[in-house]
Amino acid sequence: MSIGALAGHFGLATHVLRHWESMGLLTPARDTAGRRRYGPADLTRVALILSAKDAGLSLEHIAVLTTATDPAKRRDVLREEAEALRSRIAAAQASLELLEGALNCDHEDFTLCPNFERMLAERVEGGAGPPPPGATPTGPAEEESLSSPSHRS
Repeated sequence: MSIGALAGHFGLATHVLRHWESMGLLTPARDTAGRRRYGPADLTRVALILSAKDAGLSLEHIAVLTTATDPAKRRDVLREEAEALRSRIAAAQASLELLEGALNCDHEDFTLCPNFERMLAERVEGGAGPPPPGATPTGPAEEESLSSPSHRS
């Protein structure tokens, strides 16, 4: 298979495959004219690289996973990447909760919702941390409840 055919199969530009080759991620055979020839193992390798990239791995970590002979080193990279992925998932979940809370808010303008404002204030105070689990903007009934004397600080 030619570089163009392999690139086309995965919807990639040929320069991407050349870059991966320069990093040692791909090692295609060469024909007598020096052109790259890719076989079934190369298709599998490209699928692996793309899957790892989809999971957020850097090309450098993918190179370690695909070239390291020490299984412990590969597992260390996998542990590190799994923790990073868990963090990204948690941040994405918190962001989704914020968006869904705003969408489900009974206020005409969710940006005026006291709970939405509180979540943003907590983000300002906490920096990069996600809003607390389950925190979502609410409608006017909740706002009245929060403004009652028993809920004032």
